[in-house]
Order: sequence, then C-alpha cells, then structure tokens
Amino acid sequence: MRNALQEQLLKAGLASKGKVDQVVREKAKQRQGKAPAAPDSARQEAERRRQEQVERDRALAAERKAAAEVRERLAQARQIIDQNRIALRGDEPYRFVDGGVIRSLFVDAATRSQLSRGSCVIVRDGSEAFAVVPRAAADKIASRDAALIVVDHARGEPDTAQGRSDPDDEHYSRFKVPDDLVW
Repeated sequence: MRNALQEQLLKAGLASKGKVDQVVREKAKQRQGKAPAAPDSARQEAERRRQEQVERDRALAAERKAAAEVRERLAQARQIIDQNRIALRGDEPYRFVDGGVIRSLFVDAATRSQLSRGSCVIVRDGSEAFAVVPRAAADKIASRDAALIVVDHARGEPDTAQGRSDPDDEHYSRFKVPDDLVW
C-alpha cells in the first residue's frame, strides 16, 4: 500500500518502484516485530502449573526408582537364598524366636552345631517360610536386606543390639544358657 507522497515521488521520477517496495516491506516488518506479546497473567499461570507438574513428575519418578531398587535388592536376596539353601533333613527340632513367636525347623545334629556356632544362619524365605544358609551367603543377604536375617548367633542377640533392656534380663544374664540347648 502506497501513500500519496510515494505516488507523487514515483510520478516525478525521484524514486524507483523497487525502492518504494523495499521501504514498504521494511515498515511492515517493523510493525510486526515491534509489539512483542507481553506475558499476561494467564500465560504466567500456565507456566507456573507446567513447572509444578514437572516437579511432581520428578518426585514421582524418584519414588518409583527407589521402589524399584528395593524390589531389585529383595529379589537378589531371594535368589541368593534359593541358590545357597542348605537342605534340611533331620528329625530334631531347632527352636528359635521370630518376632516374639517361637518357631522350629527340623535339622540334623551337624546343622544344629553349625547354627549354634554361627557358621550357618536362619533367614526368612517368604512370609512364613525359613531357610538355613551358610555364613557367606548370609552376609550377602544382610547387605541387601538385614530384616531377612532371623537367627545369627555370630552377630549377637537382636534385643541387645537394639538397646532394649529389661530388669529380668539383667538378673538372668548371670546364668548363661547354651545356644544348642534342646527345648
């Protein structure tokens, strides 16, 4: 679009048609480029919501990653238990305490001796099942999930390790009971 002055300059021969077209294009570019869109409150709110969503996604991904690592360590511990399980064949019950409940496994004399010396350890294999594994395997299991270790005579009693003390325990601590005592 040319204005009246441009038309007069063209008729008089003082300006060329190409020069006028170039000026028109430059002015159009300036008009389009001069008014950048100012961020309004709706755009700022949308950007804030997007940032919050990104943070929630990061937190959720971190939780999922942590849960996956826990599942992986537990699966590794179960695999170690399955690979190193000592076959229990015997008719003597070996009784032990698991969370305030007395449990028993039927073992032979050699396994009972190894359990009392601490060269074998009783570990939890599932919610109600138990297995006997060698000391080396128990150390690997403990590094992945120490809660799976139920009886470990080489490590010490779990109650004293947690710092619990009972007045009766202090009195009876003078009377030592052998680990291999059959109930």
